Amino acid sequence: MTTLLETIHQPADLRKLSRADLKIVAAELRAYLLDTVSRTGGHLSSNLGTVELTVALHFVFNTPYDRLVWDVGHQTYPHKILTGRRERMATLRQLGGLSGFPQRAESEFDTFGTAHSSTSISAALGMLLAARHKGENRHAVAIIGDGAMTAGMAFEALNNAGVSDSNLLVILNDNDMSISPPVGALNRYLAQLMSGQFYSAAKNAGKTVLKVAPPLFELAKRFEQQAKGMVVPATLFEKFGFNYIGPIDGHDLDSLIPTLENIKQLKGPQFLHVVTKKGQGYKLAEADPIAYHGPGKFDPAVGILAPTTPARQTFTQVFGQWLCDMAAKDERLVAITPAMREGSGMVEFERRFPARFYDVGIAEQHAVTFAGGLACEGLKPVVAIYSTFLQRAYDQLIHDVALQNLPVVFALDRAGLVGADGATHAGAYDIPFLRCVPNMSIACPSDELECRQLLTTAFEQNHPVAVRYPRGAGAGMATGTALEALPFGKGVVRREGKGVAILAFGTLLHPAMQAAVKLNATVVDMRWAKPLDTALLLDVAARHEALVTLEEGAVMGGAGSAVGEALQAAGVMKPTLQLGLPDRFIEHGDPARLLAMQGLDAAGIEQSIASRFAALVEHSRPALKVVG
Repeated sequence: MTTLLETIHQPADLRKLSRADLKIVAAELRAYLLDTVSRTGGHLSSNLGTVELTVALHFVFNTPYDRLVWDVGHQTYPHKILTGRRERMATLRQLGGLSGFPQRAESEFDTFGTAHSSTSISAALGMLLAARHKGENRHAVAIIGDGAMTAGMAFEALNNAGVSDSNLLVILNDNDMSISPPVGALNRYLAQLMSGQFYSAAKNAGKTVLKVAPPLFELAKRFEQQAKGMVVPATLFEKFGFNYIGPIDGHDLDSLIPTLENIKQLKGPQFLHVVTKKGQGYKLAEADPIAYHGPGKFDPAVGILAPTTPARQTFTQVFGQWLCDMAAKDERLVAITPAMREGSGMVEFERRFPARFYDVGIAEQHAVTFAGGLACEGLKPVVAIYSTFLQRAYDQLIHDVALQNLPVVFALDRAGLVGADGATHAGAYDIPFLRCVPNMSIACPSDELECRQLLTTAFEQNHPVAVRYPRGAGAGMATGTALEALPFGKGVVRREGKGVAILAFGTLLHPAMQAAVKLNATVVDMRWAKPLDTALLLDVAARHEALVTLEEGAVMGGAGSAVGEALQAAGVMKPTLQLGLPDRFIEHGDPARLLAMQGLDAAGIEQSIASRFAALVEHSRPALKVVG
């Protein structure tokens, strides 16, 4: 039997349906979403919460001519399903399949590529003013979550939009509060009334008439504010020049659709406050939206089960344990995260040291400068931040921390490729953008134990240090509980060979060791991209005919470039092969397969070296024993 959802291939099909049918579509969409994400893994709670809002937006607005700009974008699965990609949902976040975020190259309905937060209002305003410039009469809607509203960029955009004389609609998807009983039929009526032409015209006319009598005008303003205060949590957004409407129930199509239709007719910037619930319609996700934020594959009838066999310790867990241990030892340690407590492994730290834990919200710039302020007063801040998110605070890192040489430790999670989240979340650029900054140091641990040791080393320094480590588990090295530091800026030879020396920065040391056995190559665990262990480098260069640098980061300007610069400064001419991530964005997919596609697995490393230094490798390979 064909469902209503299966008849919708484009939003135009949706607009032919009745209000009653739209409710059926929403129910089918939620069920389909739960079924497909349980098979592929992906973001779930946030998408279950935006089903009705997505249906209403595509029903009211003439998409894609009217622009919908989603913030962050991890809540756009319903949008993808309704815009011609339903049958491809089985490929979600897989190599060659659908992205987990909006991508302009994927669909004309994805008007702006996004995966980082707080960009929607700026982009939508740009689109709207571009339409005006071209003489086009189109609408633009920015859909932003309450978490993304904590970033300064969102308020910068609001400040600009409020004086732009544009018809921008900003929808705040507030999914962190429950809808209290008063927010029901009465609130629906008031929201529709406040968004209607009569209310808007009456308010403007009243202000014009009463301005000639200032006392009456002030009395009317106070009355309006008090009246709206009964149903509106704040009038902050009206101070930015927006007409504030709401809050309304984001799961009630009978409220959403008339309100959006009214707003569509209004002039000037509009701000609609919509309240939704993460995990809506799936009780397990409603009860624990964090656990179901980005689950792997699971049975919807059973829910997420604990693994039957203990999983290997991840680098994130190593950091979390180190953070607690170091905090117990040194009372100066304070920890900062820009809204990534769970992702950065800081749940236990917050439980044990609540007074020394600061979640500043999605505000990376503030996080870094805040850390600088703490460091100025003698504390030892540790900023736990994904590599890709530190990019958003580059000026603060240079101007507020490095320039003043403040002892801030940056724990850079998700360094290198991240798999299913794709290019937007890959930590490919931290070595290039950090190593060119004076006073900064960069540690690249190769395994879990070395990660713990280098975090300790970084904490002991009196200047800024970044420790970069990948997502997921490492080689399986036991870490112990000691807080042992390693020599600052020093590497170590892991395997002695001849002919070729592989200089590994980070966890690619392990496939390098496998390749080195077949090549009879030397392998060096460099540990530090800055400062480079120049003495070790020159010693290895003197004893080998060729060098290979290896890193899970951008080759351009990366650790390999640092090696080349050091050799040139020392007047050493040595054939060098730089292996790492190429000068292109790498799509989503299985991390191991993505690394193999870049030639960064053991077989690829061996092949690249054997191809570049064929004669040298052939001469250096161990002789094969003849048996019989």
